[in-house]
Amino acid sequence: MVKSVTLREAWSGEADCRNCALRTSALFAGLTEKDFDLIHDPIDQFNLKPGTALYKTGDVGDYMYTVRAGAIKLVQYLPDGSQRIVRIVRGTDVLGLEALLDDGYHHDAIALQRSEVCRFPTRVVRSLSQDNPQLHRELMARWQRALNEADAWLTELSTGSARQRVARLLLRLVRDRESSECELFSREDMGAMLGITTETASRTIAGFKRESLLVESRPNNFILDIPNLRRLAED
Repeated sequence: MVKSVTLREAWSGEADCRNCALRTSALFAGLTEKDFDLIHDPIDQFNLKPGTALYKTGDVGDYMYTVRAGAIKLVQYLPDGSQRIVRIVRGTDVLGLEALLDDGYHHDAIALQRSEVCRFPTRVVRSLSQDNPQLHRELMARWQRALNEADAWLTELSTGSARQRVARLLLRLVRDRESSECELFSREDMGAMLGITTETASRTIAGFKRESLLVESRPNNFILDIPNLRRLAED
């Protein structure tokens, strides 16, 4: 069961964007000193515990968010009450782009892991993008990236056998990383990501462990056998 807390309860202070370690790869990478002088609204940084709701479907989109660390799941609920995780948002990704269209949020955004997030008013981004072509281009690039990721989830993670789907998910979790180690989500979440039952997700992970496709390095963290998982995913 998701436990919602207010952002004020999770508060940890304002983000220092000028000195942010992710500034070169985050949404505001193209801002100049002049741009920062125009930002009078605070850009706030806070932590979320696993299971904390960042926002809910239909909430008014007054803010956008960028993930500094951790992982956020975007959830849609089906008519029968079941849930489907349509995407995972991770470091330097932006959430709530739909708010730029004065639209409510399209998903529930819930922390999968302990996460660090920055919140910034949508009106600030809308205003800055009018005068800063680089920020506007970056917003368009983020939007396209989100569309590409959504397409990938449909084509890669919703087709094929359960073993193929799990293998593809594991490979995506370590994509563009130097290490082949990753932290696994709950089997319920994995099932909701892949369109399989919790029991099937649990059996598949257990089978991968027996085959040494996954080797536990510390609690709930595993080193992946990338070559064999890739062969399985592509079969």
